[in-house]
Parts: sequence; C-alpha cells; structure tokens
Amino acid sequence: MSALLETENLEAYYGWTQVLHGICFRVEEGGITTILGANGAGKTTTLRAVCGMVKTGGVIRFAGERIEGKATEEIVRLGIAHVPEGRGTFVHLTVEENLRLGAYGRRDKRMIARDFDRVYQYFPVLAERRRQIAGTLSGGEQQMLAVARGLMLRPRLLLLDEPSLGLAPLVVREIFHIVRTINQEEGVSVLLVEQNASMALALADQAYLLETGRVVLSGPASVLQQDEAIRRAYLGY
Repeated sequence: MSALLETENLEAYYGWTQVLHGICFRVEEGGITTILGANGAGKTTTLRAVCGMVKTGGVIRFAGERIEGKATEEIVRLGIAHVPEGRGTFVHLTVEENLRLGAYGRRDKRMIARDFDRVYQYFPVLAERRRQIAGTLSGGEQQMLAVARGLMLRPRLLLLDEPSLGLAPLVVREIFHIVRTINQEEGVSVLLVEQNASMALALADQAYLLETGRVVLSGPASVLQQDEAIRRAYLGY
C-alpha cells in the first residue's frame, strides 16, 4: 500500500521548546496507524503538527503533496479531520448544530443531508438526541459526537486524539468498533493517538512508540501486541 500521510524528520516547537525531535512515520492509504506513549511523549503534538497548529520542521506529505507550512483550514480542506483530546464539543449547541459545523466549508451541500443519515447510522444515539444540547450528553456520547462531527467533513484521514480518555471500557469498545467499521466500509485512514495500548494495538495495523518526542519502537501492531518483553518494557500491560 502507498502512504497517504508520511513524515520525514518531523520537528515541532512551542515557542523555543522543541517537543518532537525528527520523527518519521506513515499512515497507509486505507490503514490504521497508532502512536503510543506516556503523557508528555509528544503524541498530541504530533497530531497538531500534521494539522499545522504548531511550528514545525521537516517534511509532512499528504497524498504525495507537501503540507508543512500550510494553514490549518487549508489542511482540513484537503481531507484531514482532527478529533482533539477532550472532544472539543460546542456544548451550547445542539447535536445537529455540532454536526453541521463539521461540514462547514464543504461545497457539496446536497450531499450533507445524506451524510447526516450516514453518521446517524453509525451513532444511533446521536439521532435520538439530535435536538439535545451537546453539553448535556454523557462523556461517551460527546466522544461519539466528536467523531461524527469529524466524519461530516468526508475526510480521507481521521486523526483521533485519546478517544478512550475518561470513558468506561464498554463505551470505549463501542467507539473503537465504530472506528474499525468506518475504516473498513468507507476506506477512511486513521491515525490514532492513544494511551490504552492494548486496545490501540488490537485496532491498528502499524504502531509507533514515542518517548520524549522520539520514535523508540515501530512495527506491525500485531507483532508489538504479542511481544511480552515489549509490552512489559514499554507498554505497561
């Protein structure tokens, strides 16, 4: 498979502080890649770097085109949807208004109505609550809304930042199952940042492990998942 997203010697900075130190990774077209690591390893910064939200160095390619230095809104228009840590829900808007914001900037207005039906099929609970204020949803429902809002962009690549954070295991399994379904049925590629290494490796094709802004381990997720020494030394389970 060809790479949909690829970085070479990616660096990222907050002011004068360097957070990423020349990392290289790739997301295959139609694949799921996970980036694992402890708090402060640089996982969230990696997604922000891809989206043009922090100062970067190195090369970022999306569908063969270099995108480093582009404005965030331009990167979004290329088909990269970012579901941030903490969900980023617009709590004073309804579920439906949140979803409509996900389609902001799309030019194919006639397809948007169909996409409402499409995301409601993935997330039936959101259909039931479409007129409910988003801030009154449960944590799991807000995470579902965040993913659904990303899908309203009709992305080629979905960036997920800690979707399991603060959620009950049953809800996490449901969300991960939906992500796999979206990947398999629609061919949406996924870059998943996650602390729950066990679930992330079960979902992903490829995995990268970050420590203090550097890739210290990478390979097929199935290999990392089965290697007991790697699990004990790096992944904590």
